[in-house]
Amino acid sequence: MTIQAAGALLEGCVLALLSKGEAYGYSLAQQARKALGVSESTLYPVMRRLQTGGCLTTRDEQFNGRNRRYYSITAQGRDRCRACRDEWLDFKNRVEDILLEGGND
Repeated sequence: MTIQAAGALLEGCVLALLSKGEAYGYSLAQQARKALGVSESTLYPVMRRLQTGGCLTTRDEQFNGRNRRYYSITAQGRDRCRACRDEWLDFKNRVEDILLEGGND
């Protein structure tokens, strides 16, 4: 899998996590780390890219004297999430066709 494809999949996963509701950065990073094994240093650039692309919005809130940045998915982000899901299902089906059909020799 190319680095570009992996990045697109990670974007889709972030959008899917946020489609369940708003989350602050650290919490979102922990969810992604637990599910996918990716580090915060991998995830934060993805979140910035999605924000710059109009798929996420942010708001800052003080919590125990520290700033928390909360991320929310936009309508454009929901559309991108659906597109990522469709692309993933198509890719997964093609790989399964090759692996499962080709493995029956």
